[in-house]
Amino acid sequence: MSAVFTEPMNLGDLLKYEAPNLYSRDRVTVASGQSLPLGAVVGTVTVSGKYKQFDPSADDGTQVAAGVLLQACDAGLIDRDDGLVVARHAIVAHHALVWPASITDAEKSVAIAQLKALGVLVRQGA
Repeated sequence: MSAVFTEPMNLGDLLKYEAPNLYSRDRVTVASGQSLPLGAVVGTVTVSGKYKQFDPSADDGTQVAAGVLLQACDAGLIDRDDGLVVARHAIVAHHALVWPASITDAEKSVAIAQLKALGVLVRQGA
């Protein structure tokens, strides 16, 4: 009997296109109190400018999708200033996005439209 290996998502699974010279990427501060995986859809806290997981029921700015994390970020204990997001002129795969557990399909559609307004296109089957 041979062992079965399961490979976790990687950047190639998520990011299908980005502009040259790192134009599509931003280095950001991820707010403490969360550990976010590669592909997490994030929003920006209006007051602090820090990034948190997208939350459609929030009223702090994170109810608006601002990008997608390009690497896992453990900010469980402290703010992390080494977060990396795709924020513009890119294509990401729908199946690789990570959403809050309680999100509805309608809320996802709104967030996908917000990402599209930034130039981050979400493609099915990509």
